[in-house]
Parts: sequence; structure tokens; C-alpha cells
Amino acid sequence: MLGRLLAAGLACGLALVVFPSPGGAEDALTALRRTGTVGSGRVLADEPVDSRLGGMAAPASAGWGGLNEQAPIPTKPRVSGLPFLQDLINAAPEGSVLALKPGSYSGPVVVNKTLTIEGGGRVTIDGGGKGTVFVLQASNAVLRGVHLTNSGVSHDSDDACLNVRGDRNVVENLRIDDCLFGIDLKMSNDNVVRGNSIRSKPFDLGTRGDSLRLWYSHRNLIADNNIADSRDMVAWYSNENRYLNNVVTRSRYSLHFMFAADNIVEGNRFYDNAVGVNVMYSGGGAIRNNFFSHANGPTGMAVGFKEASGVLVEGNEIIYCGVGVGLDLSPFEPDTTIIIRGNRIAYNGIAISFLSDKKGTIIEHNVFEGNLTQVAMGDSGSADRNLWRGNYWDDYQGFDSNQDNVGDRPHELYAYTDQLWMEVPYARFFRNAPMMEMLDFLERLAPFSTPVMLLRDEQPVFNKPQESSKRSVK
Repeated sequence: MLGRLLAAGLACGLALVVFPSPGGAEDALTALRRTGTVGSGRVLADEPVDSRLGGMAAPASAGWGGLNEQAPIPTKPRVSGLPFLQDLINAAPEGSVLALKPGSYSGPVVVNKTLTIEGGGRVTIDGGGKGTVFVLQASNAVLRGVHLTNSGVSHDSDDACLNVRGDRNVVENLRIDDCLFGIDLKMSNDNVVRGNSIRSKPFDLGTRGDSLRLWYSHRNLIADNNIADSRDMVAWYSNENRYLNNVVTRSRYSLHFMFAADNIVEGNRFYDNAVGVNVMYSGGGAIRNNFFSHANGPTGMAVGFKEASGVLVEGNEIIYCGVGVGLDLSPFEPDTTIIIRGNRIAYNGIAISFLSDKKGTIIEHNVFEGNLTQVAMGDSGSADRNLWRGNYWDDYQGFDSNQDNVGDRPHELYAYTDQLWMEVPYARFFRNAPMMEMLDFLERLAPFSTPVMLLRDEQPVFNKPQESSKRSVK
């Protein structure tokens, strides 16, 4: 039987089946455990605890199927005239390597066993413009070097190029385009999603699908992917995932966390998106050594927090954005902090925006330069309740007489006429108008109202620090 299957595959010119698999996802995860994670200092546990529900019940309103949802094995191809890849999947023994011959194949495809599928970068799987193209409904499998394209367009059924519904799989070097959703992980843990190129369908921004979505999926590695022209990369109820060295551009949210804890975002490049990283109702983790630029428009923001707690923002370069860092009721949990440390925040409309008068943020050792507004408040409060320490301010008005690189007096930032547009949102349209600038100049000469002290940095750095090589991402 084994010989007949091999001969048939070669005779038809479709695929080569090799027995058994010499490596696969098990080897990749073993290597990952041995070397640890890149830059995060965290190592996968040998036997991770299965916490698929993240400590809470699955919300019925999500509409993404039941907890035990299983995709049926397809029986008919969607594209006539192309070989049906499912036939080769069905014939391949579990644990084998299926090396596909270059060419185009018809979807849909469901893999429900441990299998290594190799495309070598010369294989296309066409979904026929309906439903989801490929479902990896297995664990310890590998999908590598294939082109997935032409999914359906239904948001109701979340039509995607690839659904992952298992643990410890490796998905790498895929080219994904003309699909509503890109890669969707649901209740799938300890997977590696690496080196993939993802594009959505050419729809308006709000009607595209998400490029990469995690739902109740923990401890996954998302690394070295190139994502463009999609909607969001999002993680719902998903903890301890690592997003390393990805490039995301021309999308809405580069990365959006909802009820997700202890995720690491490091070494990524996010540019020309509406929002860089947004953390909502989540806690823990770090946003470290990333490059953010050109998050512009009415809601443009590099890093945003909404009722979030315990997050470290460190070593990032944030330039040319509407808002550098925005905080709304954050930190939210009692006795927690958000630390903004060692970043370069430059040439933004607003460097740091607080939408509420809430303490608990530590802002230290950052470089603030070229911003139209260094700090803004969304109400009548002050950011002085937070800790400002050892930052460089390009508008510092003081000296360093003893040359210890610490300003002789604290850096204090006051809001004069700026109070108008901070307290009245509609007035923001006029914030840099000549009349506002003139009013601000006159009020600084002879105040006709009491200015609000927004912040006080007791030990401002006098000389601009040298740019770190970690932040000089071009």
C-alpha cells in the first residue's frame, strides 16, 4: 500500500509523501524551549498548563462557534480544473511529510492529523472565493511555504485563508492574499506563526478582515511576519503571547489587545496605521524596542491604554504620530502602574495625552523633542500626580551650572490658553491657529487666569542623550 501511494503521487505529478516525519512542529518547539524567546527572557514550559478559557467562560455573543466546533472534511473542490488537495491530505499517513509538487491546487482543505506540508514557496491553494481556504485542525503539525488565496467575503462566517484549531503547530513562510481574514487562531496554544506575508481583500478599511486574530489562545509566538492593507491584528482573552519583529503597515490597529494579559510586543515596526498598539481592559506584559511612525488622522495614536494596568513601555521610537502615548483611566487596577521609560517621543502632535486625572504612571528617562504639545489633559485635571523623572525636554528653560547633566531647576509645564482646547474638544481644531498662539503669548506675559501646572520633572536631563541603536529602526 505504501509503495502504491508513493508511485501514484509521483505518476500524477502532484506530491511526494515521505514517512515518517523527521521533525515538524515538535522539533521547532523543542528548539524554542531550549533557546528561549527572542529578547523577552521568557521560556516556554515543557508541559504548559492548558488554560484555554483564560479563567472565564466563552462569551456567547462572540458568534464564532461552540467550544467543540469541528470543521467537516471537504469532499468537493471549489475550483474546477485544479487538483483537489484534500485527496492528498486524506491519503497521507499521520506523521508523514507531504511535499507538494509546484502548481495550483483547489481548496477547501481540512487537516485533522499530525502532518508536515511543504510547498517550497511554489504552491498555490485557491479557495474558490467561498468560505475558508485552509483549516489546520490538528496539533504538532507544520504548514510551510504555500500561497493561500481567494477566500469568501462573509464576516458572519469569518471567511479566512487559514484557521488554526490546535496546539504546538508551526505555520511559516506562507503568502496570504485576497482573503477576508488572514490567520485565525481559536483556542490554540503554543503555536509558532512566523515569516508569513498577509494581505486582506482590497476593501475599505472598516470592511476588511483582521490580518491575524487570537481568541482564547495562549503562549503563541508571532514573529517576523509582514502584514499590510488589512484591518486589525487582535488578541481576545489571549495571554502570554509574544509578538516579535513583525512589520505592520497601512492597517487600522497594528495590534489590539482585549482582555489579554502578559503579552510581549518587541522589535516590531508599525507605520502608516491608524493606531499602533492598543491595550484595553488588559494587564501585564511589555511594549519594548518597537518603532512607531505616522499614526495620524483624527484617532492617530502610537500606543494607547484603556483601563489597562501593569504594562511597561520601554525603548520605543515614537515619531510623527497624532498622539504618542494615550492613557484613558489607566492604570486601572488599584496599586498598579504603567511605566513609560527610555523612549524617544518626537515630532508628534501630542507626546502624551491623559484623558483623565488619574495617578499611577511613571514617566522616566524619555526624550521629548519636536512635539507640538508635550502633555495634554482630557479634563480640567493635571498630570502632576504621576511621577516624572529624569526626562530630556527640548523646551526646558534652565541651565546646568555644575555640568552634571541635570538641570539646575525642575522642568515645569503649565497650560495657559491650551486649557481651552484641552477642556473643549471642538476647540482643538484651532489649537495652533494664529489667534490661539497670540492669546497664549499674551497670557504668559500677563496671565488673566490661573495656569494649570501639568507636570513637574525634578531632575530633567540637560543634554539630549545619544540615540540608542535599539531605537534607531529605519
